[in-house]
Formats: sequence, structure tokens, C-alpha cells
Amino acid sequence: MKKLILFILTVAVLILVSNNYEQNYYIIPEESIRIRIIPNSNNIKDQYIKNQVKANIELELQEDLKRVTTIDESRRVIKKNINKYDDVIETVLNNEKYLKKHTIDYGYHYFPEKIYKGVKYSEGEYESLLITLGEAKGDNWWCVLFPPICSLEEDESGQKIEYSFLVKEMFNKYLK
Repeated sequence: MKKLILFILTVAVLILVSNNYEQNYYIIPEESIRIRIIPNSNNIKDQYIKNQVKANIELELQEDLKRVTTIDESRRVIKKNINKYDDVIETVLNNEKYLKKHTIDYGYHYFPEKIYKGVKYSEGEYESLLITLGEAKGDNWWCVLFPPICSLEEDESGQKIEYSFLVKEMFNKYLK
């Protein structure tokens, strides 16, 4: 009986640890590089343009950063290719016949507080690639380029990746 109680307590502790691990998975390390895109406004067209820019920039950045393993390498790659990223944005805006100006800048930029998947991200100045569209007064999109948290949602074939915790899987398989 004591062994059964000890086993149940051990499993309970491991489940709590696994749940805590999953919640903390989205915590951004101190040394990271973000990307932020701020659209002109919140109207449908401006938000659509933001999403088009996001999709095209993400493709370029993922390709450029896929073999990068350090933050210093990431900085060099982003700085080296910033003109290419500017051209990508310009192409998107031209293709959409969107006449508003845009800017792209790599450095330290302000990020407002955000709560995402139950994790609070503090406001502050963060190293980032900032893209603004028009007056930059709309709801923004941001993510982390390094470490590559933005690209963790899909594998190379575009399939959604699901992360799991071995102990939790065993518990679900054998004890439910």
C-alpha cells in the first residue's frame, strides 16, 4: 500500500512539474531578438497588409536564420540582409497597391506589455527588427526570432508540431 501511495504522489508531482514546464515553455530568454510589425491602423485593409508583410518576411527570416545557432550569428545575418527584407516589404506593398510608407530598423525598440498563452511579457526596450507601416497606429504582431520561437509551430513540411512531456504521456496511457 505504501508503494502505491508513493507511486501516486510521484506521478502527481511529475504532472505538476510537466504542466509548469509547458507553461514556462513560452518564456523568452534575456538574450533574444524579437520582430515586431505595426500596421497603419486596425482597419481590415491595414491588418491584411500587416499579415501579408508578416508572411513574406517570416519566409525570408526563417530561410536566413535556419542554420544560425547563436545570438551573435543572428545579429550578423539580420544586419547583413536588412536591405533584402526592406525589398520584400516594398514588393508586398507594391503588389497590394498599398501607397503608405514603411520603415524597417534593427536595434532596441519599445514593446508594450502582452499576455500570451497565460504568460505575461513585460513592456520594455528589446533588441528587435521593427517594421512600421504608415502611421503605425494599429494592433501589432510580434514574435521571437532568436531563439527561434516563431518557427516552432510548424515543421519543415508545414505540419503543426505538438510538444509533449513523456511522464504526462505515460500517466495518460496507463493511469487514465
